[in-house]
Amino acid sequence: MLKDFKAFLLRGNVVAMAVGIVVGAAFGALVNALITDLIMPIIAAIIGKPDFSKLHFIIHNSVFMYGSFINAAIIFFAVVTAVFFFVVQPVNKLMARYSTEPAPDPSIKKCQECLSDIPAEARKCAFCASPQV
Repeated sequence: MLKDFKAFLLRGNVVAMAVGIVVGAAFGALVNALITDLIMPIIAAIIGKPDFSKLHFIIHNSVFMYGSFINAAIIFFAVVTAVFFFVVQPVNKLMARYSTEPAPDPSIKKCQECLSDIPAEARKCAFCASPQV
């Protein structure tokens, strides 16, 4: 049983997931610092308030704290933007650079009916005789 547990822990996907979680937590702290120390002061310089959490309105003695939602929305969009530009874009460029798939041939297209490869200028499929648009 201990041997099986060791094999499970040392499997590649478990270790990769653990590394991903640690890196994700560190990245979250970095983005949080970016928002708190750089983005919110810029917003404060433009709008005049760095913290919207105190904004509210009252209807029939019910307090609606819409400022907290604004703070959360700013943080969400900042995190999504940071992840897109600092993680997704670089990974996509690396994957494209090291891709082993050949580029698609523009002179060949798929038949709409049988999905066979046919010349791009063909008006009729040679395999199923269906007309091509």
